[in-house]
Amino acid sequence: MFTAHALSLALLSAAALGTLALCVQLFCVLRHRWDTSEPVTGTGPTERLSGISILKPLCGVDDDLEANLECFATLGHPAYEVILGVKDTRDPAYPVALAAVARWPDVMKLEMQHGEPGLNPKVNQLITLAAAARYDLLLISDSNTRVGPGYLEEISRAFEDPSVGCVSHPVSGVGEQSLGSLMDNLYLCSTAAAGQIAAKRAAGQDIVVGKSMALRREAVEALDGFYSVRNVLAEDFVIGQWMRRYSGQRAVVARSPVYNVSQKKSVRTFFQRYVRWSIIHHSCIPTPLYLAQSILNPLPWALLSAALSPSTPTLAMAGGVAVVKGLHDVIVFRIMRPGQKTPWMTLPAVLLKDALLFVAWAHGLVVRSVNWRGHSLRVMAGSRLVTPSPERPLSPALPEPQRAAELLAG
Repeated sequence: MFTAHALSLALLSAAALGTLALCVQLFCVLRHRWDTSEPVTGTGPTERLSGISILKPLCGVDDDLEANLECFATLGHPAYEVILGVKDTRDPAYPVALAAVARWPDVMKLEMQHGEPGLNPKVNQLITLAAAARYDLLLISDSNTRVGPGYLEEISRAFEDPSVGCVSHPVSGVGEQSLGSLMDNLYLCSTAAAGQIAAKRAAGQDIVVGKSMALRREAVEALDGFYSVRNVLAEDFVIGQWMRRYSGQRAVVARSPVYNVSQKKSVRTFFQRYVRWSIIHHSCIPTPLYLAQSILNPLPWALLSAALSPSTPTLAMAGGVAVVKGLHDVIVFRIMRPGQKTPWMTLPAVLLKDALLFVAWAHGLVVRSVNWRGHSLRVMAGSRLVTPSPERPLSPALPEPQRAAELLAG
């Protein structure tokens, strides 16, 4: 039986291991952003770059949506289109989309969603958008993102290698005007983006992020289209796993980030989002791995260790972990946001963020249901969605494609 001292020592060891992992993660981020061994964009003629169809589902009016769309209307790529999607004319994004199409008719077009085949509203739109796309590279792009120069060129160059089946981008958060958005942007930079980069560089693991995910049309069609993930909440994770297991092609993590615009989120909205995200994440990975990943948020474990066995060494260790974690997050935050200011309250926000994320992680350990856009859904293995609501049962007349079923079962 564990004594308080033994448990304190175990927690302190976990915190120390997590702190070391963060140092490795920081090194990977530095190397990824500053590595010049491979060009970000090629040197060949631009007229040979592949055409790209950008699929951009809209739902509601995101922070600064008009400016986000303008960014994608002026990318300068020789052959691309932006297909905006809304569910119906009642969506507040509908007039914004109409105005964007009127302003940039040569680049943008609007598609209304056809039917409602599944429980994932984003995928329901992607099914319609993919059918309307004219190019062979399909780029899923969230409506709250912006990108930098060379974004489409980097994607097109990557697909010149026939072994590449997917290009995804690390996500950087920008635009914070509230504490909730500052914590959101901190998480995207220091946890999501840093984790994606480190997983690829240190462990060779592909983490595909749906904020910006480019795929070959033939790969999507081999998956039986986006229809196969219509009842999956983490469709980007499932598609990334499918690419590795079935297509034999590899995923590439682009060097340039995409910028997620988060301006005025409340602390409550931040917390609710990551409570839901923790449930989704746990559904996608084995419980032992979910437990192990918690050490990447080492400060709560160090503080619990000090509370169980308060002493000068444990308190000093907890203080050291706090310093390292704070520095890690602030440095990665600055690296992933070139040219952006770092708010004075960033360091205190790191500590509050980590405390709330720890509570969200614990919630995801035991809960399997989410409320998402007005629907009560249960998240099964592989983030497959089911609903207890009788008005939206899963239809047995619409069988899942065999490969997607095998993936979700595995």
